[in-house]
Amino acid sequence: MKIIPFLAIFFPVLIFSQEQPIQTTQLNELLITEKNGRATIDAEKPATFPLGVTVLRNKIAKNFRMRKVHSNAETESCSITFLIDKEGFVTEVKAYGDNESFNREAERALLKIKDKWTPAELNGEKVRYRFRIPLTISFNQK
Repeated sequence: MKIIPFLAIFFPVLIFSQEQPIQTTQLNELLITEKNGRATIDAEKPATFPLGVTVLRNKIAKNFRMRKVHSNAETESCSITFLIDKEGFVTEVKAYGDNESFNREAERALLKIKDKWTPAELNGEKVRYRFRIPLTISFNQK
């Protein structure tokens, strides 16, 4: 019987102490669009690498250390995803692929590039922007 008054006081506290979800009006940096049945986030002006995509790929290739990748396959591939923050810096780098050594080396090669990006913009404000770069490496079999 002593537990009932305790539950009567404690249970409402649990209900009313839940965190309120962020209202969509507070998420002014996101523009959600529907493409092929998937919701995607777009910006009016996407983030850009100041020297161009070709130079970015060349810098990744230059920083890539082939000897650190261990594989018996003819080719390996992964996708690197990362964020460009509001100041133009690369953050939250993660590579996804079957070969862990290739993934780690791809992440390291991208993080070694210190050039600052031009941040994405939405409604005239700088916003975070997610990028994805696919990478494939071919090994010469002797």
